[in-house]
Amino acid sequence: MMRARDHRGAFTRRRGLLLRFVGARARGVVLLLLLLLAACTPRVAVRPRVPAFAQLIAQLSEEGGYFPSDNLVSNELGYQKVLQKLDELNVRGGVYIGVGPEQNFTYIAAVRPTYAFILDIRRDNRLQHLYYKALFVLARNRAEYLALWLGRPLRESAERWTHASIADLVRLMDETPPDPSYFRLTVERACDLIERQFGVPLAPDDRGRIEFIARSFYEEGLDIRYETHFRRSWRQFPTLRQLLLETDLTGRPRNFLAAEESFHFLKQLHAQDRLIPVTGDFAGPKALRAIGDYVRSLGETVSVFYVSNVEYYLLQNDAFAAFAENVKALPRTERSLIIRSYVGYGFPHPEALPGYFITTLLQRMNEFIRLYEAGEYRTYWDVGMLDYIPVR
Repeated sequence: MMRARDHRGAFTRRRGLLLRFVGARARGVVLLLLLLLAACTPRVAVRPRVPAFAQLIAQLSEEGGYFPSDNLVSNELGYQKVLQKLDELNVRGGVYIGVGPEQNFTYIAAVRPTYAFILDIRRDNRLQHLYYKALFVLARNRAEYLALWLGRPLRESAERWTHASIADLVRLMDETPPDPSYFRLTVERACDLIERQFGVPLAPDDRGRIEFIARSFYEEGLDIRYETHFRRSWRQFPTLRQLLLETDLTGRPRNFLAAEESFHFLKQLHAQDRLIPVTGDFAGPKALRAIGDYVRSLGETVSVFYVSNVEYYLLQNDAFAAFAENVKALPRTERSLIIRSYVGYGFPHPEALPGYFITTLLQRMNEFIRLYEAGEYRTYWDVGMLDYIPVR
């Protein structure tokens, strides 16, 4: 089959022959023939222009806001418990939207979307994900990623750990002491990548916040856990060690660092600038709708929207309706899912598991919209109880 360039060359040669063959008085006839030939020349398909990574972040983001914690690690120990059901429902591809820190990587590795957007009201979350993006660039495998993340340099070749289990990698980090010079060099290299390679300018305060995030993992290591601004960490919240070692309902470790294949999928997604951190409010006037419009321009639909327990705060602030209207505007199919984290506050959910403070739930996005339009969502209890896909 001739390529478009070959067709254009043949068309040019035919035009020259015709002009030499006829005189000036017949030019009108030749021009008509040329128009007919041009109409038969195949056109090269033009793809939509994809904005540069930094430009896209700015284009989609809106003003940040306050949240009562740094939320450096997930506080949802059981978030992997829905992964087997995602497999059974064959939830794959499309576009992923999520909120919060590293648990998104595990969901993304399971769903394998074409694009992923992390939308969080805290601007620090965007900085944290830019830092993680830099670590994915710097690390060749899971062991190196953990070493960079925790500021604990490997004492032997990283290749030795390519086929290690996640339990082996956790043990390795527990036995490896932190190194201050290695930590400082990692932060410097990461900030340099963010500015020079990713094209995202960092103000001095931004660099300070990135160093604070990195230092928190360096100083606390695998014992780091979720904390609020008002009190020390609650004991029911898991450590990073527990999060890494957690499993799905079948007992299989599914954390994004449990398998080299998952890590490299995420590394590739980052390399293609297809994992985009965005600052914005779920109920805000711009960010979530802008993400939806961009997804639509790509000819894609949202396959998974991980909302954590943000709906609890939206109901408290009388912003739930604005959020639901934003969800209605997302491009979706009948298979599109919401993943939410539900805290019963004394009223355990039927899907709750013994020993787990938070329950992870699945719901069809269309069912969420149907119940909202019917006026069924009046309390947080309604959001968690009225409709969900049984996981167990």
